Amino acid sequence: MSLAQGSLDRRKAVKILLQDRGDLLIVSGLGSPSYDTIAAGDHDGNFYLWGAMGGAAMIGLGLALAQPRRPVLVLTGDGEQLMGMGALATIAAKKPGNLSVVVLDNGRFGETGNQLSHTSLGIDLHRVAGTVGFASAVELRDEAAVASFRPNLRTMGNGPRFATIRISTAHTERALPARDGVYLKNRFRQSLGLAVN
Repeated sequence: MSLAQGSLDRRKAVKILLQDRGDLLIVSGLGSPSYDTIAAGDHDGNFYLWGAMGGAAMIGLGLALAQPRRPVLVLTGDGEQLMGMGALATIAAKKPGNLSVVVLDNGRFGETGNQLSHTSLGIDLHRVAGTVGFASAVELRDEAAVASFRPNLRTMGNGPRFATIRISTAHTERALPARDGVYLKNRFRQSLGLAVN
């Protein structure tokens, strides 16, 4: 098995990915993907996870099914997605045309001490997604590829889509979104025009 090391700066890659986001709704996985998302620009349509390790993709699926007229992005890390492998099969079976899942893959469990994750040991998550039935599943290794993939995020059909972005293992300073779950929930609901209880 070969190690699939990446060299992209995670913050720069996410900033490129989220440029001109329009009405895109984002569920960001706990830890660094949420830090990267807020560093690219806070938005009422961002739902930052502070817990529920392994749940980002399923939360994104529920959102995509509940909001079929809005594009939805799940932005998470390899460690979290590895914990939710069954979610990929469920998403493929439901076939939400408006959902994209993007995994920032540095081959490490970054939130628990930077141990090697399974993706450093030969597991390619985009191949898993393609095998279970995602409409498209790609690997992005440079900024041009990330920029080329970006328009897919706003596509309302031909989904679900999956992309692995191979990022560097270099340390990145934290950029922290609000930690108040009620505030984040209410803000997100208001952005969708839903009542806040």
